[in-house]
Amino acid sequence: MTHTEQRVAIVTGASKGIGRAAAIRLAADGFAVIVNYSSSPAAADEVVAEIEAAGGKALAVQADVSTSAGIAALFDAAEQHFGGTDVLVNNAGVMTLIPLTEMDDATFERHIAVNLTGTFYGIREAGRRLRDGGRIINFSSSVIGAYGPRYGGYAASKGGVEAMTHVASKELGSRGITVNAVAPGPVETEMFMHGKSEELVQSIVRGIPLGRLGQPDDIAPVVSFLASPEGGWVNGQVLRANGGML
Repeated sequence: MTHTEQRVAIVTGASKGIGRAAAIRLAADGFAVIVNYSSSPAAADEVVAEIEAAGGKALAVQADVSTSAGIAALFDAAEQHFGGTDVLVNNAGVMTLIPLTEMDDATFERHIAVNLTGTFYGIREAGRRLRDGGRIINFSSSVIGAYGPRYGGYAASKGGVEAMTHVASKELGSRGITVNAVAPGPVETEMFMHGKSEELVQSIVRGIPLGRLGQPDDIAPVVSFLASPEGGWVNGQVLRANGGML
C-alpha cells in the first residue's frame, strides 16, 4: 500500500458502544470506515454523520455478521466505495448472563453464532481480501481469566476467538498481516449494563484497581494502536485493557 492510497477499515457492530468509539477513532486516524450495524440504522447514521462532520469518510452498512454473506457484503461495500480494505475490527458481539445449567439452546447458539462464528467469517474473508500489510483486530474479553459465574456461554465464545487469533497470526504473517485481540474488562456500554443492578455494578468496580468502569474511549486507542504502523510488530497477542482487574 502506497502512502497516497486511502486506508480503509471495517468495524463490525459500530453503531454503539466500543464499536462506535473505535470507528470514530479510526476515522480520526485517517481511515475511511465501513460502519456496520445489524438493527440500529439511525445510530449508525449518527456515527457516519459525526465522522463526516469532522472531515472523515464513512459509510453505514447493514449486515448480519453471523452469516458469511453478511461479512462478504461488508468487504464488497469497502471495495466499491473506498477501493479495498486494510483493517477489519471484529467487534460485534452479544452477551447474555445466565448459569450454564439454565441456559437454553438458542441463547448458547446465539453466543456462538455472533461472537465466534462471526469472527471466523471475518478472519476468513479478511485473509482472502485484506491488502498486504493489513490488520485483523478481534475482540475477546477479560472474562477469559476471570471466568465469573453466569458468563459461561459468553466466555466459551471468546475463548474460541482467542484460539483463532493465535492461529491466524501464524497463517497470515507472511503477507505482513497482523492478527491480535483486544480483551476489555468491564466497560460501561449498553451491552454490559443490561440487566445489572447498581449493587452488582459497584461490586464489579470494587474488583478493578483503578476504581471505575472502563469507557468506550478507553478501548478505542488500543484498537488505534494495533491498526497503526506503530503496532506492526505486535502479532498474535491478546491485549487486556481492564484497569488491572486481572
